Amino acid sequence: MDFLPALLFFFLSAVPLSADNANSKARSCLDVRQFYSGKGFTLNGVPQTEISGEHLRICPQGYTCCTSAMEETLSNLSRREFEGLVREAGRSLQASLNTQYRSFDTYFTDLLNRSERSLQDSFLATLGSLYSKNAPVFQDLYADLRRYYRGSAVNLEETLNDFWARLLERLFKVSSLPQYTLTDDYLECVAKQTETLRPFGDVPRDLKPKVTRAFVAARSFVQGLTVSGEVVRKVSQVPLSPECTRAMMKLVYCPHCRGLASVKPCANYCRNVMKGCLANQADLDTEWQNLVDTMLQVASSFSADPSVDVVIYSLPIRISEAILYMQENTEVFTSKVFQACGTPRVADTQSSGSEERKKRVNPASTAMEYKPSPTVGVPLEMQVCVSLELKLREMQQYWVQLPAALCNSKVAAGAAGDKCWNGMTKARYLPEVMGDGLASQINNPEVEIDITKPDMTIRQQIMQLKIMTNRLRNALNGNDVDFQDASDDISGSGSGMCTGESCARSGPRVIVPKTDSTRYYNPPENKKVKGTGTQTHPSILLPLLSLATLLLRR
Repeated sequence: MDFLPALLFFFLSAVPLSADNANSKARSCLDVRQFYSGKGFTLNGVPQTEISGEHLRICPQGYTCCTSAMEETLSNLSRREFEGLVREAGRSLQASLNTQYRSFDTYFTDLLNRSERSLQDSFLATLGSLYSKNAPVFQDLYADLRRYYRGSAVNLEETLNDFWARLLERLFKVSSLPQYTLTDDYLECVAKQTETLRPFGDVPRDLKPKVTRAFVAARSFVQGLTVSGEVVRKVSQVPLSPECTRAMMKLVYCPHCRGLASVKPCANYCRNVMKGCLANQADLDTEWQNLVDTMLQVASSFSADPSVDVVIYSLPIRISEAILYMQENTEVFTSKVFQACGTPRVADTQSSGSEERKKRVNPASTAMEYKPSPTVGVPLEMQVCVSLELKLREMQQYWVQLPAALCNSKVAAGAAGDKCWNGMTKARYLPEVMGDGLASQINNPEVEIDITKPDMTIRQQIMQLKIMTNRLRNALNGNDVDFQDASDDISGSGSGMCTGESCARSGPRVIVPKTDSTRYYNPPENKKVKGTGTQTHPSILLPLLSLATLLLRR
């Protein structure tokens, strides 16, 4: 995880000061002046030689080359640089989530398109003008499935029921005896017999749960990626507290004021500062990992039997089977319709479309058994269950790995080093390392934190993670939840799925379940909680590698 340390190393390092001798008098501040000027600040008021440091409020009050104004300026600089570092890390993670979203979305929409093209080609070849005149029935079905996937408030069950009812109405009109006149009211009565008379056999009943499960899982999965990116964006913009600004100044720039610019911070000292300043962010860890775990389960379900590929791509075959079943049982079904809806009025003359009514689906060309090729399902399985799984697992511990990553060996000295900056001078750092999360920081020696006042922005994002996790768990069972459109809040410009100018124009809108009110995190009681003293070793987070390259070129 070299990307974060690279930036921290960038603003920790400067031209080394040669005056690291406590016994020297009136040491030159030339190196500090060069360093300060290199940061873009004016040299007005910067001492030529060391001065007494009683005026310092953050750094140790020994002899120094920093004035009060310089200390304040560098303190503000450390805050801006640290906030920029966290935002840049967040953008890298967002970019990774966005890549996975685009990859899945491209595959899924292409699968839908290929399924519809297959239906059009096969039905046009076998039914000719009969299909052409009734094509909107099939086109509307696929349009509604796309709208549902994109996040519209479409009821899947109603969509499928409406499709079969409309199809029955059209088929009965062209399949019934030509001597009858069928009014709109009569056809509406026929359409209502779909459930009771089962004109399409078991196909609708068999297809409904499979289609529902596939589309609920797909939509929830892309929404999970979107919500994850949005959480990262909002959390990465949380400003640094005044207490953390002081701690960062002491860690990063006080060594310069003391003439110890070439001395790295002690590793455990650095970790305590980072764990304290990123304590609220670390509290995302539990719900973040729950969300990632559930998304992995949903991703695995895509290749379960029957896979999403098979369900969607076999839609034309199943529909043709249903049509064939009805045509083979037309006389029986017509008799039952006459009993339910009455006998229609006899037409004055035979309809000119009687020949078209006689045209049937060709069983040999449409009602064949669906036999997927060996490659069907492989692209989705490889993409979601392998590639996405790897990417999601890499980012699973992102929030608790952040502090350790900031204190990589490029930035901080070895854990047992005694020639490192400990916040006061060059010596060993003795305090233990705190645990992760807000509650563990009550005894943090480097950052003053009120553990009874958690950051509300982050608590709200923890709730969003919980809501999305529950939605994904419902999706695993093929169950959708009551939801409302929240796209104005967390989609569009600046959403989690945008990286720079790469926002998708037609991505799915984010839907979140309805809740009566937002429930906030209950802070722990004001009691001492000892740090665990354990170290979290940084691991490589691939979404952030591009940041390292960028920073090393500065």
